Amino acid sequence: MTGSSPHAGRARAQRGAALLAAMLTVTLVATFAAAALWQQWRNVEVETAERARVQAAWVLTGALDWARLILREDARSGGADHLAEPWAVPLKEARLSSFLAADQDKAADNTTDMQDAFLSGQITDLQSRLNVFNLVNNNQVSEPDFKAFAKLFELLGLPPQQLMTLAGNLRLALSTESSAGAAAPLAPQRVEQLVWLGLSPQVVAVLQPYITLLPARTPVNINTASAEVIYASVPGLELADAQRLVAERDRAHFRTLSDAGKLIGDLASRLSEGQHAVATRFFEVYGRLRLEQTVVQERSVLQRDGIDVKTLWRERGVADPAAQASR
Repeated sequence: MTGSSPHAGRARAQRGAALLAAMLTVTLVATFAAAALWQQWRNVEVETAERARVQAAWVLTGALDWARLILREDARSGGADHLAEPWAVPLKEARLSSFLAADQDKAADNTTDMQDAFLSGQITDLQSRLNVFNLVNNNQVSEPDFKAFAKLFELLGLPPQQLMTLAGNLRLALSTESSAGAAAPLAPQRVEQLVWLGLSPQVVAVLQPYITLLPARTPVNINTASAEVIYASVPGLELADAQRLVAERDRAHFRTLSDAGKLIGDLASRLSEGQHAVATRFFEVYGRLRLEQTVVQERSVLQRDGIDVKTLWRERGVADPAAQASR
């Protein structure tokens, strides 16, 4: 027995080593298989997300072309721009397949990937707001526009010092004089960027529904502006009178400025062609596409001159569906 013991011990050691090697091999194979499976899953997810992004981009591009067509046809009919026109009706969220070909069988065959896509959107008249760039005219602060913004700041309870800062920095940003130099702030292109000119984020958030930034001096369209904007843009006008104008125009839009002037009596002369209008050149198009767990949003600014409608800028981003649902 003593002679066989070393052989038995070596045999047991060899079996133990073989078992350990087998376990290590199985572990390595399982690890490699899991890594390969994860990599394949990741590639599929990336490809799916990229396909959804490309599809969303094409759909939103089509929606923008549709909006441009609506505005072009509206221009052909002429007349004032008001909130009872087709372009002003928001598109509630609807299944994308309902916009496709009338042949439902054909539509189903061609749009399998987009059956669960939902589209919504809206066209907004940007001349229903005060144009921040109106504050500066010929490198100087425009007094009538400064007074309009001052009334708005007072109505919203915002500090007048912030308006002084905004006007001064905007004049520097838009200055054509070489003395402005490198110290001049950058000219903003979005309302959110007004923080570059010294406004606090809180002030920008309060102002956002009432202001815009457009590349040319623009009058306020009294057919689409809110009571607050009309109140701010008409010197001497009381907020109650502005609310009455809005109530009257909701029943029948103003075809001319004189139609609106009849409702404010002695202040009618303060509805001037340079500050007010009943037609619009600049619009914002908002589009939202929800595809499964992906929500893609796009904002575009359009300029309409006659029947020519061109896109000034577009921005697109992916939103959080959970955050959207909680609003």
